[in-house]
Amino acid sequence: MTETKNLSPEILLHIAQTLNLPMRGLVAVIELLDDGGTVPFIARYRKEATGNLDEVQILAIEEKLAYFRELADRRATILASIAEQGKLTDELKARIEATLDKSELEDLYLPYKPKRRTKATIAREKGLEPLAQYLWAQQPAAQPLSSFAATFVNPELGVATIDEALDGARHIVAEWISEDADLRKALRQLVFDEGAVVSHKVTDAVDEQDKFKMYYDYKEPVKTIPSHRMLAIRRGEGENVLYFLIEVEPERAVAIMQRHVLRARGDWTRELETAIDDAWKRLLNASIQGEIRLELKRRSDTDAIKVFRDNLYNLLLAPPAGPISVLGIDPGLRTGCKVAVVDETGKLLAHDVLYLHTSKHGNAEAAPKLESLLRKHNVRAIAIGNGTASRETDAFVHEFLRDKGISEVFSVTVSEAGASVYSASPVARQEFPDLDLTVRGAISIARRLQDPLSELVKVDPKSIGVGQYQHDVDQRQLQESLDTVIESCVNKVGVDLNTSSWTLLRFVAGITERTALNIVSFRNEKGSFRSRAQVLQVPGIGPKTFEQAAGFLRIRNGDNPLDMTAVHPESYPVVEQIANSLRTTVKAIIQDPQLLEQVDRSQLSAGAFTLNDILSELRKPGRDPRDTFVAPSFAEGVRAIGDVEPGMVLEGVVTNVTKFGAFVDIGVHQDGLVHISELSNRYIKEPSEAVKTGQIVKVKVLSVDLKAKRIALSIKQLTAPAARPAPRAVKPPPPPPLTMDQKLAALSSKWKGR
Repeated sequence: MTETKNLSPEILLHIAQTLNLPMRGLVAVIELLDDGGTVPFIARYRKEATGNLDEVQILAIEEKLAYFRELADRRATILASIAEQGKLTDELKARIEATLDKSELEDLYLPYKPKRRTKATIAREKGLEPLAQYLWAQQPAAQPLSSFAATFVNPELGVATIDEALDGARHIVAEWISEDADLRKALRQLVFDEGAVVSHKVTDAVDEQDKFKMYYDYKEPVKTIPSHRMLAIRRGEGENVLYFLIEVEPERAVAIMQRHVLRARGDWTRELETAIDDAWKRLLNASIQGEIRLELKRRSDTDAIKVFRDNLYNLLLAPPAGPISVLGIDPGLRTGCKVAVVDETGKLLAHDVLYLHTSKHGNAEAAPKLESLLRKHNVRAIAIGNGTASRETDAFVHEFLRDKGISEVFSVTVSEAGASVYSASPVARQEFPDLDLTVRGAISIARRLQDPLSELVKVDPKSIGVGQYQHDVDQRQLQESLDTVIESCVNKVGVDLNTSSWTLLRFVAGITERTALNIVSFRNEKGSFRSRAQVLQVPGIGPKTFEQAAGFLRIRNGDNPLDMTAVHPESYPVVEQIANSLRTTVKAIIQDPQLLEQVDRSQLSAGAFTLNDILSELRKPGRDPRDTFVAPSFAEGVRAIGDVEPGMVLEGVVTNVTKFGAFVDIGVHQDGLVHISELSNRYIKEPSEAVKTGQIVKVKVLSVDLKAKRIALSIKQLTAPAARPAPRAVKPPPPPPLTMDQKLAALSSKWKGR
C-alpha cells in the first residue's frame, strides 16, 4: 500500500474507511494538496485523478491530513522523550505507534511525562515504592502485609507509623491507577455514555432579562446535549451567571476501576480499594471531567461553526440583481437618508441626502431630488437598507414610484448587516477616501443588490450576523472555516478579471492578497486584460499560481471566447479538437451550442469527467450558478413590532438558521423565530433541511411579546401535512362455517316460513 510522506499505510486505510472514500482518490488528493493544489482547483479540474471527489470530501481529507500529521509529529516527540528516559520497551513503542487518537496517545505518555511534585512523588522520596509494588502485585507473600509495611517505618524519612507507610504507598498506587491508559479510556467512555451536564445559577448572580433562566437548575445527558444549549451554558458560565459540572454516578466509575485493578483477594484488597477511591475522587474525576468539558466544547464549536458556514454559504450565493444601475439608500431619522447611485459596474455616480423624517415637508422636498437622480442616471433599482427607519423609507419610495408612474424601477429592502463595519474599514477608506462613512454605507447597500458576493467579501463575515454563539467558539478554527467558505463561493461563481476588486480577487484559488493587489495595479497601469495568459505578466504570478487560478478568472469580450468560460486553459486544445471535428470554430460553438449535439466523444483526448464539464460549460458559457433574483414583499401597514398580531400571514426573508430554528425578517426591525418544531410537517433533524439563509418564506404569526421583543412564527401551519397513503382495501374474511345446530335451526325456520 502507498505511503504518503509521514502517513503510514495504516493511517491512510483508516482515513479511507472513516470517510468512506476509495484509496486511489484519497492518495491522489493528498499528493495534489502536498503539491500546492487548492481545494477548489482539485475539485473542479482534477476529477480524473480523484475519481470525481467533491469539495466537501476533499476538505474532509485535508482536515484528517492535518490531524494525523500533527499526531505523527507528537508521536515522534513522545517516543524520543521516553527513549531518552531509557524506559521505551518494544511493547510500549508498538502501542504508541498503533494509536490513531490524540487522547490515547497522551494517556500512554502520561506515566513518563515530567510531573510537578505530588503526594506520590513525596511517598517515593520516603522509599515507599516497594510497598506500593507489593500492593499492586496482589500476590501472597511469606509475611503478612502489616509485618512487611512495618519494615518501611522510618521517622527520619517522615514515616512514623505503619499507617503512614500504607498511606504513602496508596498515594503511589492511586497515581498508577490514574495514569493507566486503558482505564482512562474506559472512564471517558462511561462519562460520555452515562454522564450528565448539570448547571446551576451562581448565588447572587445578576441575570438581566433572565437570559439564562432555563439553565438555573438544568440537567441533560452528555451524549445528547445539543451544541446551542452547551454553548449557552458555557456563555452563562463566562458571564458568571451559571456554573456547570459533568456528573456521573461515582459507584459506576469505581466499579469499573475495581474490575480493572483488583485481580485477587488478600490482605492488600482493602488498601487497593482505598487507593481506587482516592484515585477517582482526587485525581481521575477532575481530570476526566476536564477532558469531557473540552470535548463538549470542541463538539459544540464544530456544530456552531458548521451552522455559520452553511448560513454564510447561502448568503454569499444569494441571487444577484445583476449589472444594473442601482440607487442605494441608507435610512436615517435625525441625520437623513444617505443616497448613493452606482452604475452597472458598481462605480459611484452621485450621492445626496434625503430628509424624509425630520419635517412635515420632508417627503415633498425629497421627491424631486429622488426623481432627478433616477432619470439622470437611468436607475433600474432602489436598494433600501433594513436598519432604522427602513420601513418608513420603503413606504415613501413605493408611494413615490406609484405616484410618478415609474414602473421600470423596482424597490427592495437589503440587509445592511456589516455595512457599518465596511464603511469604517481600511478597504472602504481606500476605495472612497473623501466620502463620509454613511455615504460609503449607501454605496455598499446598492452594490449588495447588484452582487452580494462581491460586496460581502469586503466585510468580516463575523459582523454579518448569521452565526450562532460565534464569539464563544474557537476563533482560529472559525476564521479558517469561514475563509474556506468564501473561497468556495468565489471560485464557484468565478471572478471578472477586469472589474473585480482586489478584495474579491484574493479569494481566487492560488491568489494571495499581495498578488490580488498586483493584479489591480497592473490593470490600472496597462489597461484591461485581453486574455488569461496575460495574467502571467503580473508580478508574483508564476506557472503554479496560473494553473490554480486561471479557470476561475473570467474575461468578457477578450481575444479568446473561452476566457469567459470555466474551461481551464489546459483544456483549450480539447475544445479545438471539438471544433475541428465539427468543421467549425470555437467562436461558432460559443454562439451556437446546439452544434455540440453532433460531437463524437470517442475521438476526443480527455477523461470522461473533464469532457462532461467542458461540454456542459460550452452549452451555457459563462453562466452564473446562482438562482434568479426575486425581491421579497413586506406587508403594507406592518412596519413595527406593535403592528404584528397573532394569526397574521406575512412574507419574510430567512436571515439566520440555527440548530434550534430559523430567524425571519418580516420587516419590523425585529426578526421572528420559527422554532424547529414549526418549520415543517415532516420530521427534520436540522432546520437547514427545511430552509436556508436568504430564502423568501411565508410565515404565520403565533405570538408577539412586546416587552421581550419576541415574535414566534410558523411555516408548517401554512403548508399542508404530507398526505398519508390511502388504506388498502381489504376483503372481509369469509364467515365461519355453520355448526350443526345452526344448520338445523335454519332449516326449521325455513320450514316454518312455508
